[in-house]
Amino acid sequence: MSEVLVVTSKIKKKIKADAGMNTSADAITKLSEIVTTICSKATENAKADGRKTVMDRDIAEVVGH
Repeated sequence: MSEVLVVTSKIKKKIKADAGMNTSADAITKLSEIVTTICSKATENAKADGRKTVMDRDIAEVVGH
């Protein structure tokens, strides 16, 4: 298993507050994998733009926002 990049307790609390549902450990693992992918692609976007700083626009481009 790779490193968890999200605050598990905060994710679980958010889901519980929003929907009254529990969160599995596998859901946290998958969310961390998605965050890792977003970071990698955002880094590529910044490099392609000649920057050494990842900006909000790099992340937005990856997630479509």
